[in-house]
Amino acid sequence: MEFLIATAIGAMTAAGIYLVLRARSFPVIIGLSLLTYATNLFLFATGRLAVNRPPVISPGSSAYVDPLPQALVLTAIVISFGMTALVVVMALRAYFETGNDHVDLPGESSPEARADDWKLLGRKQGGAVRPDTVEESE
Repeated sequence: MEFLIATAIGAMTAAGIYLVLRARSFPVIIGLSLLTYATNLFLFATGRLAVNRPPVISPGSSAYVDPLPQALVLTAIVISFGMTALVVVMALRAYFETGNDHVDLPGESSPEARADDWKLLGRKQGGAVRPDTVEESE
């Protein structure tokens, strides 16, 4: 059981780090979510995995599960939900401001961000390309 939990934490962490390093904002958001899930699973596993044990001390029980990691995970779930909502709103705002969802700088430093920048191509004005917004490509 411990090997399965450790493998799941490692896989989610590796996938989360891989997605955070991508050049688009949606995979970055998914990667951050995976990292928070891995952290929550790690916090939950620190309370020792026990089956059929009460979470608090009762007079008839000889052993119990530590309730502190469970409380930390519940708090972390609420915080990660708020963080994800904030990052999604920031990514949407950046998309509407720049015309693409790249996390790197548009323009000469990023040719692929420049290629699908709808503001430079004039698509926001109803699909017609305006000559004053299109830059000359060399």
